[in-house]
Amino acid sequence: MHELLRGDWHVHSTFSDDAVSTLEENVAAASATGLTSLRCVDHVRASTTWVPELVAAIAALRVPDGLAVRSGVEAKILDVDGTIDMPAGVRLGDGGIDAVLLADHQVPTPDGPWSPRATVEALQGGLPAITVVDWILEATTRAARRVAGHGQVAHPFSILPKIGLDEDAIDDGRLAWWAEELAAAEAIVEVNEKWACPGPRALRALTTADVRVVASTDSHVAGDVGRYDRVVGLLQGVRR
Repeated sequence: MHELLRGDWHVHSTFSDDAVSTLEENVAAASATGLTSLRCVDHVRASTTWVPELVAAIAALRVPDGLAVRSGVEAKILDVDGTIDMPAGVRLGDGGIDAVLLADHQVPTPDGPWSPRATVEALQGGLPAITVVDWILEATTRAARRVAGHGQVAHPFSILPKIGLDEDAIDDGRLAWWAEELAAAEAIVEVNEKWACPGPRALRALTTADVRVVASTDSHVAGDVGRYDRVVGLLQGVRR
């Protein structure tokens, strides 16, 4: 087994409205699958009030020997400046959340987040695709700097297929710059089973820049924890 596949760094629980498994069920599934690392993650917005309860619930888990459990919150990147849609005052590090998962659920623009539909309409109206690509790259790296040392880039570039683009729209120079900026921010980057991203070119750029890459299922049900298929293919593509 590839060492990355021994961890699942993005697993949701019932603290998220769209997940069905509890923290305890996720821990049991991770142990049964033979994982050594698990990050328990749930969605937040600026208005979210339950982060202290999540931290306390994770700290109270009974964790089997051989499994390390970490905490995280997943928050949307809002704009090109890297503004993060998370509650003010969330404590990062000792006694708080271990990591902020930086998510491209919408397109971060200079004027705030655009929906995929609005972005497609702008592209059809003549907005250059490379402009949108640059917004995404800049927003991600700036968000990582805002939480330096505690950032995890969630499902990078998953927004591209939703707006009719793919990773081929990003040239090698831009990928190298993105990876180097993430390295400077001490961010980690996940290769995501649910969205099958990022691709081998991006993963090679991250490896070249010495960015730590981890695997995640983005699970919303315990039965999916630690079960990889698409990630295996992406990792094999890096070695070709």
